[in-house]
Amino acid sequence: MNIETVKTFQSLKTPFYYYDTALLRATLQSATQEANRHGFHLHYAVKANANPRILEIIQDYGIGADCVSGNEVARAVEYGFHPDRIVYAGVGKSDDEIRLALGKDIFCFNCESLPEIEVINTLAGELGKKASIALRVNPNVDAHTHHYITTGIEENKFGFYLYDLEHAIAVCRELENIRLIGLHFHIGSQITDLTVFRGLCLRVNEIQARLKEQGIILPHVNFGGGLGINYDCPSCGLIPDFASYFQTFADFFEAQPGQQLHFELGRSLVGQCGSLVSRVLYVKEGKHKKFVILDAGMNDLLRPALYQAFHRIENLTSIQPYEKYDIVGPICESSDCFGKDRELPATRRGDLIAIRSCGAYGEVMASRYNLRDLPGSFFPE
Repeated sequence: MNIETVKTFQSLKTPFYYYDTALLRATLQSATQEANRHGFHLHYAVKANANPRILEIIQDYGIGADCVSGNEVARAVEYGFHPDRIVYAGVGKSDDEIRLALGKDIFCFNCESLPEIEVINTLAGELGKKASIALRVNPNVDAHTHHYITTGIEENKFGFYLYDLEHAIAVCRELENIRLIGLHFHIGSQITDLTVFRGLCLRVNEIQARLKEQGIILPHVNFGGGLGINYDCPSCGLIPDFASYFQTFADFFEAQPGQQLHFELGRSLVGQCGSLVSRVLYVKEGKHKKFVILDAGMNDLLRPALYQAFHRIENLTSIQPYEKYDIVGPICESSDCFGKDRELPATRRGDLIAIRSCGAYGEVMASRYNLRDLPGSFFPE
């Protein structure tokens, strides 16, 4: 952040999320360029960040939306995403949410169980619709990421297990108001080892080969998302390596003739463009360590408390020699801690602190716990 930006921050009420829209646009340009090189379809995972301005910018690039609630579907349509590029996933879609999505004529429901499909069939019939669906398959591929965000192994709640897949396809073919158009896979988030995606491709090749033997070829395969970002050194990797990511699927997935590939990226599109900016309330001297107490808390950024997630923390207004601190918030919970034993320039009351790489799963997860105000947002445009 340049000096003029930091000067602007001084006049703003903290905490707030700062979004670097130039970086966001550069990231979107890179992702769409590399996806288009292979004819792949992108859908933005709205759960990563549903800020209206963020959504407006993303839809400018012709990207579809990946939604996991009825309200996300409604917001995506409201801010310009075309319904025929919207996919709707989630293990617990309510009847009202299904009706809403059917009414919007979305592209596809990513379905996770037979009871869900049967309900969609019934509701579609009541509305005189035919619902396009993809079966979310749990491929039993370990993403080697945090256990809270691993979704593709058999102990998870998500998707159809491989031994249920053929039965599920047979049931779908008997339902009058269901149009089965594809398979959906999503094995987890914050994956930085691309060999994981290569393993997913090989597993899906096996699944498709088995289905092809029975004369089953579906026109769409959705590989979900999961591509991670560099939290340790954001400036070392502001834009993820989309070229290598998409090339992995081009090299190792054996698409059937005419088959279209879909991807649901979230964190990798918006993660690095956002920072949580906070002001130092106090510096407290403990017996063995010093605490920097911020006016931002776990209600503003939940990831460190929920996932023990690492975010780089920077003092924007001090150039003093470095000291070690625990950086904590004001919430009445011991888990309200953003980082332990972090080195910062000598810090004092009133300094501005930036917590980096907060564009994904930051503002969207904020709450009013302790009846605190929600954080604001600031865009340089």
